[in-house]
Amino acid sequence: MRRLTKVSFFLILSLALGSVALAAKNDEDRFAPLKRFSQVMDLVENHYVKPVTRNELIDGAIVGMLQQLDPHSSFLSKDEFKEMQVSTSGEFGGIGIEISMENGRLTVISPIDDTPADKAGIKSGDVILEIEGESTQDMTLVDAVQKIRGPKGKPVALTLIHKDQQKPFTVKVVRDTIPIVSVKSNEVEPGFLYVRLTRFNENTTAELKQALTDYQKGGKKLKGVILDLRNNPGGLLEQAVNVSDVFLPSGQIVSIKGKNADQEKIFSAKGDGSDVSVPLVVLINAGSASASEIVAGALKDHKRALLVGEKTFGKGSVQTVIPLSDGSGIKLTTALYYTPNGRSIQAEGIEPDFMVPLQDAESDRDKLSVNHQFRERDLSRHLENKKKKADASDDPKQKLLDQLTRDNQLKLALELVKYFPIKTYTP
Repeated sequence: MRRLTKVSFFLILSLALGSVALAAKNDEDRFAPLKRFSQVMDLVENHYVKPVTRNELIDGAIVGMLQQLDPHSSFLSKDEFKEMQVSTSGEFGGIGIEISMENGRLTVISPIDDTPADKAGIKSGDVILEIEGESTQDMTLVDAVQKIRGPKGKPVALTLIHKDQQKPFTVKVVRDTIPIVSVKSNEVEPGFLYVRLTRFNENTTAELKQALTDYQKGGKKLKGVILDLRNNPGGLLEQAVNVSDVFLPSGQIVSIKGKNADQEKIFSAKGDGSDVSVPLVVLINAGSASASEIVAGALKDHKRALLVGEKTFGKGSVQTVIPLSDGSGIKLTTALYYTPNGRSIQAEGIEPDFMVPLQDAESDRDKLSVNHQFRERDLSRHLENKKKKADASDDPKQKLLDQLTRDNQLKLALELVKYFPIKTYTP
């Protein structure tokens, strides 16, 4: 009996020592890359040709680490973190353009409607070569934003080149206060309301509901809605869900699935009886991304709306913004989202019910056809699976009617919302 006990004891001791050794080896394997990183950092600090601080090296390492994951994960410096907060609320002094770095060049994504940039003739796809005579070649996106923004009334000189043109030109744009308004609306015909969503910020749903309410004041009857999501790059997930909920009486809107079970979540319509039940047509194109695709996908899967235009961008990933202790932060891809029918649109996009390329009679193909027809799938490391000419009239309804005469997608949408059988319901 004693011999058996001793054998058992030694067996247990051997197993315990083996477990300790295995754990030690795992720890050693885990910290080996950090040891290599520390060696490289010491080499750079001691031998690089120019002085560089440890903070700069760490920030650069974080930037590189996140950039290698996918196109949408990134490090946010303190200034970039503040800039991100501005982009989802409030207002700022500037000229009214959305810009990005595309292939190392500072590129205009879209001029914001009725801003100084819009009125100055700046177009989607323009490359900004210089800001106040300073080359943008080695300029960061944050530096460019800070140089373009400024107090109201003070001009800024930009040297640009239009897409597919060779000759640069310089334009001086006077800064103004740029309100971040995400919803614009107007009547296209009696009873039919055109609603354009330019982004999804924290006020979008409230602005949408207000536009619908304002139209129906005085007993005016709403017969149909055209929801324009063209060139809407997305924004807040919560707002995409709430916008969808405005038009859906019930059912799933979007589901999110991450690496872990606790990251899975389903968002559904509230069904509170306040939904808009009239016929609905949604305009989309290659510039409709992320939150725009959530809305378009939900309305299409529930057969609540007809989609008109071109295939969407195909950004079906969810980014979580995580603040860091020093005021900076990271934007990390944490999940993929799926339409109510369980389809992931990551790098695939959403197909319209009516594929209609934009045929602008003025051949500008501006803000209603931006982003050069490249999509999520064209980005490296992606996760698998009009400009209108200045009008002397300030009447927004007249401008919309002018747009209707040259925007074949909008023209078709109006015919469909008026005459095509579209799913409606009684609230």
